[in-house]
Amino acid sequence: MLKESFGTLSETINALIKIGYVHDFNIHEECIVCHQENLKLLPSEFQIDKVYRFEGESNPDDQSILYVLSSPKFNVKGTLVNGYGISSDEETSKVIEKLLTHPTDNTPK
Repeated sequence: MLKESFGTLSETINALIKIGYVHDFNIHEECIVCHQENLKLLPSEFQIDKVYRFEGESNPDDQSILYVLSSPKFNVKGTLVNGYGISSDEETSKVIEKLLTHPTDNTPK
């Protein structure tokens, strides 16, 4: 199971990489893309495993949200960062709304 907190945004991303969420996902033309693997997948091929929210220490308006995503069908896991509130990216928010949230048990079997 994913931890409730790993610390800062960068600490959380680094911790998630260590447990297999290695891809840095982005949004392009209503698809989730991973440039490292040259993947372009539909939102229906992903699920949200966990969501983390962060607020900037020096500026409360500096907010971000980290989505921990996986695609069992394509065996890829990674993260997607978006702004939060007024800082959010509209295209990313639209795609995220299409994803299903499925908490996963990530304990080794």
